[in-house]
Amino acid sequence: MVGEGRIREIVGLGYHDFPEGLVIEHRPGRTVTEADNTLITALSGNTAPIHLDAHYAARTARGRILVCSGVTLAFIGGMTVRATSGLTLANLGLDDVRFENPVFVGDTLYAETEITGRRLSASRPGDGIVTCRTSGLNQDGEQVVTFTRTFLVPLDPDAVRDATNY
Repeated sequence: MVGEGRIREIVGLGYHDFPEGLVIEHRPGRTVTEADNTLITALSGNTAPIHLDAHYAARTARGRILVCSGVTLAFIGGMTVRATSGLTLANLGLDDVRFENPVFVGDTLYAETEITGRRLSASRPGDGIVTCRTSGLNQDGEQVVTFTRTFLVPLDPDAVRDATNY
């Protein structure tokens, strides 16, 4: 509540909002379009024909264009930001990335994050370090990507919100 009959949507959480074992289901999901795959793949400089050339891809074992793993990782990682690290001061690590099932144009992706650890920052007394494991799932519930992410968050998110009008 920021005023009479007025609320502000919350972006990101603070250190104390992340108990170990907490699971966050991120919504909305995101349906991958051909434009998404083509644009992000081209911007990354990835020229593998499996991601861009329908004629080539049709003659491979999958029989169609495979969405670039970088697109998948970006979408799933991006889905988590609003709830988890919207107030982050820094991403500290992205580890143990695994692509477990293919993603195709037209698939809808969802993300789920489990908080696996947290500790106070030794070098930044007003901040904490959160570690989480994120899973990306397709519309059929198949896991398509998993990764561990570590990021820095404020101990007092309300002070950050007050100072930034967030």
